[in-house]
Amino acid sequence: MPDRIARALQTWWALAVSLVLCAGLWYWAVVIFAPANTASAQQRHRPMGNNSDLYARWYGTRELLLHHRDPYSRDITREVQAGFYGRPLESQKASDPTAQEGFNYPLYTAFLMAPFAGLSFATAQAIFRWLLILAAAGSVPLWMKALGFHPRLPLVLAGMVLTAGAYPSVMEFYQQNLAALVIFLLAAAMASIACGWLTLAGFLLALSTIKPEIAGLMVLWSLLWAAGKWRKRYLLIAGFGATLAMLMVAAEIALPHWLGRFLGAIRDYQISDADLPITEILLPRFAGRLVTLSLICLLMVLLWRWRGSEARSETFNLGIAWAAAVTLAVLPKLAAYNQLLLIPALMVLLVRWQDILNGGLITRSLAKAALASQLWQWMAALGLAVCSLAISPRMARRAAEAPLYTLLALPPLLLAAVALLTASPRFASGNVPDPAPRREA
Repeated sequence: MPDRIARALQTWWALAVSLVLCAGLWYWAVVIFAPANTASAQQRHRPMGNNSDLYARWYGTRELLLHHRDPYSRDITREVQAGFYGRPLESQKASDPTAQEGFNYPLYTAFLMAPFAGLSFATAQAIFRWLLILAAAGSVPLWMKALGFHPRLPLVLAGMVLTAGAYPSVMEFYQQNLAALVIFLLAAAMASIACGWLTLAGFLLALSTIKPEIAGLMVLWSLLWAAGKWRKRYLLIAGFGATLAMLMVAAEIALPHWLGRFLGAIRDYQISDADLPITEILLPRFAGRLVTLSLICLLMVLLWRWRGSEARSETFNLGIAWAAAVTLAVLPKLAAYNQLLLIPALMVLLVRWQDILNGGLITRSLAKAALASQLWQWMAALGLAVCSLAISPRMARRAAEAPLYTLLALPPLLLAAVALLTASPRFASGNVPDPAPRREA
């Protein structure tokens, strides 16, 4: 009995610590980082408007549904720029950003945004700020369900609080990108697979394609997995195909030949955006591209090998972790909000922590370094928040970016740790048993 009480107290202490870390990071973000970021933009003469990624989706949806205008047109793009940047961009101004900030999503994104088209942007923005935070936090128990991981309620709540208090969630709050919503849909789809609700999983996966660059590899893994035992899992492919077909047809009715316009908008966005994948930032351009191609090829081999695994099995979970980690490694955009997709990969490391400790020194070191990279963001933000109470705001803002020092390191470290875990003798044979779902004592 005393041992059970001690374990219960430890789990509640974990929740208390998570609340402190969450509060510290949000205090840092609001009081220190946001003002420092604004001052930096003003010094660089960067045009500033609402700075909301939601604006292009909201404005394009409103113009399409209410005024029957093409959201991919140059006129709409310049009108979006006037809201996002405060004025249309001028190519001759060196200080102007290169990102065009147009409506560069699939047209059927407008159907998800339709309920907000009649609202003012200020109202829609306020709703989405909290909706995206809830989506980020709500993805945690869904990923746990998908992975067959069932900790005690205080630990579930602690995970949700830490996610809501992570820098990617802060970015979603300020920029209102739809990444958190898409990742929530992916988590819900994987949880549906774990529950055997394959048609629902296919439906959710189709909706997640509003951001194909984030959802693509996870969708691919799900479809390969379903094809691995077609007779048992065909409902997932049927649900995905039927939903996506309906979305595409409805979009074609709303705007004929929209697909070509969408591809053109993507091409213009890639030309204008200076972001590169992590592989090309950490390595020379040619070597980075070679590593990117190699990662994708390796991922295809592994997913093909694991396609017959059962839901919530070790290899199925590794497939989720690989799809998430490789996506962040090859994604040609370093926006922090995309790192919410690393949640299932981090969970796989935590679930398999005993195997990691029993592994080699390099595996243990990489796994610990990945977790330390994430922990640093909370601890550094909390430290700055406490120090800001005793030092001047100007001094605090000089160190405002300290919690972000490990932001670039987390995806490659996590990918390397997952790779070495996969290469361990337990998984290398491909004959890993499919245990019952774990429940923490």
